[in-house]
Amino acid sequence: MLRVRPFRQGDASEIVKWCDEELAFYKWTAGIMGPFPLTEERLIEVTSGRVDNKRYFPFVAEYEGKTVGFFTMRDPDGQDKELRFGYVIVSPEIRGKGFGRQMLLKGIKFAFEVYGTDSVSLGVFENNPSAYACYKSIGFTESGLIEEYETMGETWKCIDLVYNR
Repeated sequence: MLRVRPFRQGDASEIVKWCDEELAFYKWTAGIMGPFPLTEERLIEVTSGRVDNKRYFPFVAEYEGKTVGFFTMRDPDGQDKELRFGYVIVSPEIRGKGFGRQMLLKGIKFAFEVYGTDSVSLGVFENNPSAYACYKSIGFTESGLIEEYETMGETWKCIDLVYNR
């Protein structure tokens, strides 16, 4: 059974291994975590610097005692109406086996049942069709918003998706 728990600094060493290719790294971070390659120190800085923040929640997913996924949730406007997923990633060893879907459903449950929000959102680059299909299969729908990011010398479109109660 997949288990979700708060991120710990010791998780960073496993998570940084999952983005050993530049393209995968930028699809995951949009460059917000800094330049490729990601280091343990930078991942810890980005996440643990916000651990005491009441509106930012980094999580990992475990399966059979092994870290297999990571994501964050944050309240983007401080109004408690929405939590936004960020940095959603699963280990390459388990991709395509439903673990990402299970992890996200647990995050959605946290958002609605624990945090008490009205909706959950996330962004996905249009050049990441497998992630898009995963999100749509859970019930996320396009909000109509599209952001553009200059990434790797190209303009990437990021599709905003929302999941309502």
